[in-house]
Amino acid sequence: MTAAAAVPIRERAANKTFDVERIRQDFPILRTKVHGHPLVYLDNAATSQKPQTVIDALVRYYEGENANIHRGVHYLSELATAEFEKARETVRAFVNAARASEIVFTRGTTEAINLVAQTYGRVHVGAGDEVLITAMEHHSNIVPWQLLCEEKGAKLRVAPINDAGELLLEEFEKLLGPRTKVVAVAHVSNALGTINPLKQMIAMAHAHGVPVVVDGAQAAPHIAVDVQELDCDFYAFSGHKMYGPTGIGVLYGRHALLEAMPPYQGGGDMISSVTFEKTTYNKLPHKFEAGTPDMAGVAGLKAAIEYMNGIGIAKIAAHEHGLLEYATEVVGAIEGVRLIGTAREKASVLSFVLDEVHPHDIGTILDQQGIAVRTGHHCAQPVMERFSIPATVRASFAVYNMRAEVDALARGIRKVREVFA
Repeated sequence: MTAAAAVPIRERAANKTFDVERIRQDFPILRTKVHGHPLVYLDNAATSQKPQTVIDALVRYYEGENANIHRGVHYLSELATAEFEKARETVRAFVNAARASEIVFTRGTTEAINLVAQTYGRVHVGAGDEVLITAMEHHSNIVPWQLLCEEKGAKLRVAPINDAGELLLEEFEKLLGPRTKVVAVAHVSNALGTINPLKQMIAMAHAHGVPVVVDGAQAAPHIAVDVQELDCDFYAFSGHKMYGPTGIGVLYGRHALLEAMPPYQGGGDMISSVTFEKTTYNKLPHKFEAGTPDMAGVAGLKAAIEYMNGIGIAKIAAHEHGLLEYATEVVGAIEGVRLIGTAREKASVLSFVLDEVHPHDIGTILDQQGIAVRTGHHCAQPVMERFSIPATVRASFAVYNMRAEVDALARGIRKVREVFA
């Protein structure tokens, strides 16, 4: 199935206002064949594919705008600076931050969380204090807090989940107390697809005066994010999971908190003045953007957000939810399949195991049929331990995926069953 291939009639009927065939034409890589089969790309939770408009934005930057920003007085530098700050405003509007200075560009979600842990965390967490996370976190929202707790003599507390992969909200609330200094939680689980009741969790934490750091890597591509409505203190996400380039990400931070935090790294552009005796730091957000930033990546991220806005995040969410429901029904009905993560509120992720077949073997056989899925622990080993399994197969959906590809996945799983029969 190439980008130009016809969509089955039943698919068109299910998407009367959503032209997935036209959307697929925007993604050149979807014309690829793998082992003689049309590419069925279902590894979007790891990284999404890129539309031509994002690719063009990268080329356009290097062909006509390339210069260092915030420093030069020449034409190209001023042009690059203006475009860079336009992109910051695009991101601000995307998450509805109150001001552009609350948007810090990072290399991705991982760096954004480490930034908060090593600045806000090091100042506010001390011996005997606690950092609260959940049992469904990605390693990137576990390890930075472990490092902080080890350094400070603090304790990492973990809110449990149930057999469906849902947070036990009452247990989460019980773990909040006078020693809790930071709450760090995923908006959407990368291994289970669970959408956490984030607004309630934030309200609970704020009732104890505790700030909340949100890992939004799996949410920003799939559902609307409004940081003011959520009332979160920090929100991190990555460009490459939302049709943008790799190596670029965002940290939203509440202005007052960012203002009070020390810098994360030292270097150019994060300073106002430097002497051997003292350095005065730059204003927000530049205080946290040391060195030459990824200007091309920022241009690509802006193009990716504009692409998503052009389709409409509500339409993207509805399309992907329909795919997830269909896949849950079709794949879940295959003999021997056990779905891992059956929360009532989910986004874009279907994880499963098959009888006694190792997920890596499943992934290898699916690949021979042109189907790309992720197999392993998904950088969420505690989740695997919770469900007493070593790994899962994870199919994850994006705006360009189709029901016909879910059917291909189901056929591939049945092929696996035949091979291991």
